[in-house]
Amino acid sequence: MVKGHTASSFRFRLNNGVEVPALGLGTYKLPGEQAYAPVRMALDCGYRHIDTASFYENEEAIGRAVRESEVPREEVFITSKVWNTEQGFEETLDAFDSTLQRLGTDYLDLYLVHWPVTDKRLDTYRALERLYKDGRVRAIGVSNFTVRHLQELYSACQVMPAVNQVEMSPFLFQKDLLEHCQVRDVLVTAFSPLGRGQTLGDPVLAEVGKRHRKTPAQVILRWCLQKGMAAIPRSADIGHIRQNSQIFGFSLDQDDMARLDLLHSGLRTTTDPDTFD
Repeated sequence: MVKGHTASSFRFRLNNGVEVPALGLGTYKLPGEQAYAPVRMALDCGYRHIDTASFYENEEAIGRAVRESEVPREEVFITSKVWNTEQGFEETLDAFDSTLQRLGTDYLDLYLVHWPVTDKRLDTYRALERLYKDGRVRAIGVSNFTVRHLQELYSACQVMPAVNQVEMSPFLFQKDLLEHCQVRDVLVTAFSPLGRGQTLGDPVLAEVGKRHRKTPAQVILRWCLQKGMAAIPRSADIGHIRQNSQIFGFSLDQDDMARLDLLHSGLRTTTDPDTFD
């Protein structure tokens, strides 16, 4: 971990030495031009980590938002993912080229296997290794991989995944998966950390937030960071984007963290990777 006091300076160091801002903007369900304004707002608020995927159909707008901001490309950490219908070795290489073209950049900071597609995920990851060795992407990893998917990958890969992006929140606290990744120096990035808004009325979050003068969303995001996870909450609201960036000037104590851990209820807002394939 590389600690800082802003959304751009608080970073995690990946297992290959690349640094990733701990807080990013998720852009799922912000298709096309709907992603442009939130990305511009996030960059203006100090975010330097933008998450997208070919499946989101917003890479072109995101690339334009980055170019038209006053932030140099090398200061923005851009993640994208290869979709299920694009998987396979040659198919992934082609998909990567299309992603770069849509984003209008000549490299990615992080490229992920979006889902562990049966009979294709290993060939897909092999293509990511090729892209990494060719210097076209600064780091590679996976998304929605369980421990069994990861163990299969370890036995076949030449480059260890740097990141596993999974759904994680106090209400879906996948402790075993988090600990497995941390022992192996694989950074967990939490998507949907706010449970798509379903969890923000919880009284424990309200109580902890009141004591710290923070919102429930800020409490959850701080919990993610202190658990050693990056977080990529999605929002299109400037107020929420700004509030989500204000999580670096306070800390949760051990009692706060323990109370949030106990909120786990198995709430999942997307497909369960254990039954995906």
